[in-house]
Amino acid sequence: MMQASKAYEANFDGLVGPTHNYAGLSFGNVASRSNEKSVANPKAAAKQGLRKMKRLADLGFQQGVLPPLERPSIRLLRDVGFSGDDASVIARAAREAPELLAAASSASAMWTANAATVSPSADTEDGRVHFTPANLAAKLHRAIEHGETRRTLAAIFADEARFRIHHALPGTPALGDEGAANHTRFAREYGAKGVEFFVYGKSEYGQGPQPQRYPARQTLEASRAVARLHGLSGDATVFAQQSPDVIDAGVFHNDVIAVGNRTTLFCHERAFVDQHKVYDELRTKLEAQGTPFTALEVPESEVSVEDAVSSYLFNSQLLSATDGRQLLIVPQECRENARVAAYLDSLASRKTPIDEVLVFDLRESMKNGGGPACLRLRVVLDDAEHAAVNSRVWMNDALFPQLDAWIDRHYRDRLAPADLADPKLLAESRAALDELTTILGLGAVYDFQR
Repeated sequence: MMQASKAYEANFDGLVGPTHNYAGLSFGNVASRSNEKSVANPKAAAKQGLRKMKRLADLGFQQGVLPPLERPSIRLLRDVGFSGDDASVIARAAREAPELLAAASSASAMWTANAATVSPSADTEDGRVHFTPANLAAKLHRAIEHGETRRTLAAIFADEARFRIHHALPGTPALGDEGAANHTRFAREYGAKGVEFFVYGKSEYGQGPQPQRYPARQTLEASRAVARLHGLSGDATVFAQQSPDVIDAGVFHNDVIAVGNRTTLFCHERAFVDQHKVYDELRTKLEAQGTPFTALEVPESEVSVEDAVSSYLFNSQLLSATDGRQLLIVPQECRENARVAAYLDSLASRKTPIDEVLVFDLRESMKNGGGPACLRLRVVLDDAEHAAVNSRVWMNDALFPQLDAWIDRHYRDRLAPADLADPKLLAESRAALDELTTILGLGAVYDFQR
């Protein structure tokens, strides 16, 4: 058997942007809609995410930082017919189409699990790390992200000999792609060839069940297209359908009902269509590589789908520590739901692959429907690939205080939807991002810098 190269999984978390607000833009996301029109605290949101990054870095994990996108997006507002100087564009949009101003102002790029799908070099035909930015075609406020996301990824992963950054798939519902929120990877070690697991909500052209209440955002056709772009072989891919009934219960992405790491899949018993066939295919393909597979399935009798959605139990990070232990990173809401808390407490007495549970306060993100897993993009890197990454984006003792002070200088501690009409918010956001590109060494990645 070929010896696996030395590699590890890095997590790239998105910094929460200065326009973080609760506009309720995401139909199908229960938390987003239930907190619509409430007042947000961008400063607290950014600091909660930053503290998570630093704590994981302190625990020995490779932790990178992805910057916010430029918001409000004046480009979007001009594309839909608003003209004049930037302040006039914002004022007119606020009067005539506040829903478009809200979409243009969304800070949703903070959830970098939706930024792209990433395949490591051990899996790909050309031996490079492949990124496909998600087109996020289901929602206007997210469909405008992928061009900026690609530019940011190109600034961080610039070595074309080691990294391949594709364009997003065509922005049609038939190829709706939501990125790594519907993708995970299993392997004996991070540097070994693995099996990539793509989860979709529906097939645009095939037959099969579909949700009736909320839309299925990821299609089978999109998942297969990404696998082709990345040069993945058929014996190293598994495609599974999300249960339509859990989508209708508010599970808008697979990472709200399942999370995987190396040889472990942690999921709810109602996560997939033909669930045990999914396990069998994963196990067969992994065992063919000499890799064991464990499905840790949470029964409905202990944690309902509704409990999972309200607590974001499965929107957790499942991480392998340097000492070999497997950690589950959960939001504070898991401790506030009695059934979920009881389940987590029981892990110590069960023989499970999870060795420790760590709890994080991510309240501001959670109120908009994003937990620990939403905030990170997973990128497996070997030593040479790590050396080729823009070194200034790695979280460490020097970067943390810089970013903490940067947040203090630029972020508001209160932002209501009505505040999106304030033209000063655009100036504040641009000033923040202009300084951030210097801190992170990104160059001119934003439209206003060009």
